Amino acid sequence: MKNIAIAIDGPAASGKSRVARRVAEDLGYVFVNSGAMYRAFAWQAVQAGIDVTDESQVLTLLADTKFECGECEGVGTVLVNGVDPGEALTEDAVNSTVSAIATYPEVRERLVAAQRAYLDHCNVVMEGRDIGTVVFADTPYKFYIDASPEVRAQRRKAQGIVDSIADRDRQDSTRKASPLVAAEGAEVVDSSELDLEQVVSRVLGKLREQGLVSE
Repeated sequence: MKNIAIAIDGPAASGKSRVARRVAEDLGYVFVNSGAMYRAFAWQAVQAGIDVTDESQVLTLLADTKFECGECEGVGTVLVNGVDPGEALTEDAVNSTVSAIATYPEVRERLVAAQRAYLDHCNVVMEGRDIGTVVFADTPYKFYIDASPEVRAQRRKAQGIVDSIADRDRQDSTRKASPLVAAEGAEVVDSSELDLEQVVSRVLGKLREQGLVSE
């Protein structure tokens, strides 16, 4: 029997990662942060010192990069050429590079295949920007977590991340490859004035309506 995928999409700092992690914990599924995969390759590009606006350099690096995606204690993991970037995934250089890296269709194709491979061995709650529209477009369990730009900017600042929410939104929503949009049929939750427990409750409530979660 094919395993189950719950897709949780949304813009930067919408709260989707925390929500997805909690939902996965509650259901006993594996939590996968798809953005960590793109960040891992962005980290590799920074380490290699390439110009990420030069497609030929990016694709050459991609061809020389091995991704190993797995899970540890219910959380998805990614190694790049055998190395775990760890906390380096949130460094400023990675923050300023990841959106550019994610615009290349070849990069997305490679990582989407790795994301889909999780269903070969486990149920997942996967968060990102194209999970419900591309990665698991056929899943009936789709959510889009949003929040106002002002709230998201405050959250980003609290995380110690100084990139521009407006710039990230523009890059993510206008890229040619898998632009950020709410998937058709997705349950949209505005988290601007909700805490984590309230958002998780809404997601689990919808899954209960769909028959995936029992009373």
